Amino acid sequence: MKKLIPILLSALMFTGCAGTSNNQTNTYRQISMDEAVNMMAQETGYIILDRILYTSTHYPANYGFIPRTYGDDGDPLDVLLICNQALEPMSLVRAYPIGVISMIDNGRFDEKIIAIPFGDPQYNGYRDIWELPVHIIDELKHFLSVYKALENKSVHVLEVGSHETATKTISQSIKKYEDA
Repeated sequence: MKKLIPILLSALMFTGCAGTSNNQTNTYRQISMDEAVNMMAQETGYIILDRILYTSTHYPANYGFIPRTYGDDGDPLDVLLICNQALEPMSLVRAYPIGVISMIDNGRFDEKIIAIPFGDPQYNGYRDIWELPVHIIDELKHFLSVYKALENKSVHVLEVGSHETATKTISQSIKKYEDA
């Protein structure tokens, strides 16, 4: 059986990280699925408007980031939470990574962790992104390839990686934060 790294969606709490004995990582849920508004929590704890999508598309999954991480783009590592419900901003959700989508966003390498909440009975049987219906993966890739098009920003989806790749990405991004 594959080892799971739990992800807890959290704005201000951080209790563990990949590589600890309990293999826990925490993330913050920022945008509910079916929304077109990107709210960003700053270190102050306030939620501010980051941007409203220029396209008529909406986020296909709940969206957030893992605090105390730095991706290759210099921002906290992004997470798309596959879930059967839209989640409230600032909500705490225990989830685990099943994959990662790598892309070039405006000339910079960027990664989106794909995760599933433990408490979602519709999806919590999936352990790797390749177990999902192909349409869900295609929808995520399509969204990521077009959501900035009307901003005249170039986004190119490179590849989809497995649970193991996602786990490695999370560990590397925690190290980048700790080394900063």
